[in-house]
Amino acid sequence: MSIWRQFLIILLAVGLSYAGYEYYQRSLGDTGATSEGANRRSGTPAVVELARAEIRTLSDTVEAVGTTRARQSIDIVPEADGRVEKILFEPGRQVSKGATLVQLDDTIARADLAEADAKLIERERVLERVTQLRGSSTVSEATLEEAIARLAEARAQLDRAEQRLAERVIRAPFAGTVGLADVDQGARVTAGTYITRLDDLSEVEVEFSLPETLFSQITRGQAITATSPAFPDREFVGQIEAVDTRIDPVSRSFRTRAVIPNSDGTLPAGMFMSLQLTLSQSDRIVVPEEAIVFQAAETYVFVVTDGKAQQVTVSTGQRRDGVVTIERGLDEGAEVVIRGLHRVRNGGAVEVLNPPQAAKNDS
Repeated sequence: MSIWRQFLIILLAVGLSYAGYEYYQRSLGDTGATSEGANRRSGTPAVVELARAEIRTLSDTVEAVGTTRARQSIDIVPEADGRVEKILFEPGRQVSKGATLVQLDDTIARADLAEADAKLIERERVLERVTQLRGSSTVSEATLEEAIARLAEARAQLDRAEQRLAERVIRAPFAGTVGLADVDQGARVTAGTYITRLDDLSEVEVEFSLPETLFSQITRGQAITATSPAFPDREFVGQIEAVDTRIDPVSRSFRTRAVIPNSDGTLPAGMFMSLQLTLSQSDRIVVPEEAIVFQAAETYVFVVTDGKAQQVTVSTGQRRDGVVTIERGLDEGAEVVIRGLHRVRNGGAVEVLNPPQAAKNDS
């Protein structure tokens, strides 16, 4: 077979293929046009589901993180050297103000107190005798003054002895929860040795930072909600107690402190917390996100009235929890299409699968 004959055969095959393709396209177009025309003539309604536009109270919130700390917290340390005679607290237990936590050996301190008390009695008797003798001019005025001074010295020594004895007992300066003990009974401690920690957890403080753009919106008394991974099913409610007067020039943020009631002692010190602060609240008209249609620069919804769909242009606001706020264009109670939108045309008939009452309950 010559090359020209092969070339002619290829051209013929290409021509037949193109002719078949054109015939198929024309047939398909005629069928579609016929079907669309039939649908228009029959007026078949679009099947849709509705939801009602409703008013909800929406909050403008900001989130932050912080760490809890006790309302009051101190290290329990002795003020004197000595041997631990008794440990009178249980870790993790609540103690009242003034409760004895640790007793140091006080044998020497009690002996010193008895000695000081005896000296005071002796000085009082000396002064009494000198006073009587001075009345009869038997002793000089200087002797009387010396007796008075010695008595004052004895009283000071007694006060010191009482204080030293009191230092052998370590008491809770306020009501709170004690931590783990770092010493054992019988151990020798010195002044300043760490024994345990005492935390007042009736309230916990949470300190966190906020951006400087919010400085004018944060005030004392604002409510906060806190959550923790340790308590996934619980929210803790507190309020802003203090706002720092300075903004950090590096981070461009300011410190804020909140207080959360903790009367049951659930929250410990040092726990990580996620915080949510409510800046403002307002009532807004909302519709489900599925109802919003975006086309070019226009935003609209389809409102169903008397079985007909009407295209309504709206202005939307913030999105939250699956709903969109409607700033303008829609009234409360309007029934909007949320499913079947691709079949709905402006002014076209619709068939509602869910009745209006059900749409209201679902929204």
